[in-house]
Amino acid sequence: MKKPPQLPTHDSPWGKRTRAIPAATRPGPEHIDDTAPPPTKRELRLYGLNAVRAVFDKRPNAIRKLYLAEARIPQLQPLLKWCVANRIGYRVVDEEDLQKLAASSHHEGIVADVLREEPQPLTTWLRELAPGPHGALWLDGIGNPHNFGAILRSAAHFGVSAILLPKHSTLAVSGAAARVAEGGAEVTPFVRLGRDDNAFAQLRGAGFKLAATVVRNGSALFQCDLPQRLVYVLGAEGEGVDPALAAGCDMRLSIPGSGSVESLNVAAATAVFLSEWRRRL
Repeated sequence: MKKPPQLPTHDSPWGKRTRAIPAATRPGPEHIDDTAPPPTKRELRLYGLNAVRAVFDKRPNAIRKLYLAEARIPQLQPLLKWCVANRIGYRVVDEEDLQKLAASSHHEGIVADVLREEPQPLTTWLRELAPGPHGALWLDGIGNPHNFGAILRSAAHFGVSAILLPKHSTLAVSGAAARVAEGGAEVTPFVRLGRDDNAFAQLRGAGFKLAATVVRNGSALFQCDLPQRLVYVLGAEGEGVDPALAAGCDMRLSIPGSGSVESLNVAAATAVFLSEWRRRL
């Protein structure tokens, strides 16, 4: 006979004692009313199994609250036991409430409030950078969370060393971006740049070349030399890389295609650019 999922016993910081209950008598998932507190400004509400697991693997102390479907209990025993040991509150809730908490139907049975990880300064990142090849992505105006999440996933897959954020960029990981990234949002560090001219000088001083990614009038990616230390500068859908920023780069690169469509989506293009750089190492 299959054993029912067991909840670790603990006194929850939320005031509700959780304990293992036989399947025949266990109550249904707890209901979350509309007054459930939202995450603070320092927190991020994540959802999706791989997104939450990635935080638990890399920085478990960032976890502040956890909500899960009853069906996820067997898969999440290590996380639940950690919550018990560290007095982190969690609740078993129903499907409707998980959708409310995540503001999405793609929650995959788990939602977590976690502390945000602040970007580090460019100077700090360069000072601690190991010798050898490194790739980085400079994100100029990208805002769509699904594109951002896909870029983060590709960055993690191809071993990008940093995501570079312009000085005044408000871009930050959201729940939607983290879910699309499938854990990639916890892999590649975020770096905050200063003024563009200073950032260019610092990066070049560390041996990087900067390549503006453009739809037209760029060198064909597959036919040009790529340096081992390379920063791809990526622009938003529609607008592309800011012309002044592109003019300051060392290279302009395009992905040749059939011409049947104007270009690739920025996230798809990022994967192509990174794959070709990685292939050359």
